[in-house]
Amino acid sequence: MWGLVPLFWPLLKPAGAMEILAHRMAWSLVFVAIGLLALRRWGWIRELVRQPRKLGLIAVAAVVITVNWGFYIWAVNTGRVVEASLGYFINPLVTIAMGVLLLKERLRPAQWTAVLVGLAAVLVLAIGYGQPPWVSLTLAFSFATYGLVKKKINIGGLESLAAETAVLFLPALGYLVWLSASGSSTFATEGAGHSALLAATGVVTAVPLICFGAAAIRVPLSTLGLLQYLAPVFQFLLGVAYFHEAMPAERWAGFSLVWLALTILTWDALRTAHRTRAEAQRLSAIAAADPSGGPAAPLTPAPDGSPDPVPGTREPAS
Repeated sequence: MWGLVPLFWPLLKPAGAMEILAHRMAWSLVFVAIGLLALRRWGWIRELVRQPRKLGLIAVAAVVITVNWGFYIWAVNTGRVVEASLGYFINPLVTIAMGVLLLKERLRPAQWTAVLVGLAAVLVLAIGYGQPPWVSLTLAFSFATYGLVKKKINIGGLESLAAETAVLFLPALGYLVWLSASGSSTFATEGAGHSALLAATGVVTAVPLICFGAAAIRVPLSTLGLLQYLAPVFQFLLGVAYFHEAMPAERWAGFSLVWLALTILTWDALRTAHRTRAEAQRLSAIAAADPSGGPAAPLTPAPDGSPDPVPGTREPAS
């Protein structure tokens, strides 16, 4: 979904990036509030307000995702889709670094190889610009920080997004009121279709973020980072094939390296899944053959070589 969203933002012109961002904040809260009402999930609010640390983390998440949203909308609507995609190529590397350095997560050798290939791709793409890709770096670091904070908050995707958009709602609404009072708003001046598209920013924002929030508390941050290569691949293809942005040889070389990294990751994930299934079948067969509880099975090495004394309890790397 994030890979295809560059097709949506140009539809909102002549609204500027700041107006789109404010609508995105406001309508996202409306959308998630309807979802919470339909599901009758309100009990978490009382518990959350009693935890100042979580409230602070939610405020941080709201700020960094606002920066990310604003820069991304501006980049797409000013013809920088490829540069924006570079930001999301860099983002998994930043996310992986945070997972390894801050959360002490471990990577298998094949994953390290893929990360190094991805780093080479990012360097090639950055050199192709001839200057520091400040838009890309802002997008990468803001969203990687958002992912880390979501990991620490550890509440459901819908609930987390509701809390974040509640923090953003009043500033966004105030800005929209000011735009309307100054005659600069496009919400009521460009027709019903334009107004409906601005309101749809809530759906376009909420659905993928809910999915991301749900994933962030279920998988290791390093894995989350590696999977995030998929969105910039789609964005990059849109920038080239649909928006017809310039593509010198350096960018093509970088894109080829990204696909090589994805190939390595896919191969490693399939191999690890096969080994995990085979080990589970072996343990099931042992349990079925000796239901009375015989001697314990020997320690089985984990895919990365470390001992796993209780099979199935160690958090997987992918």
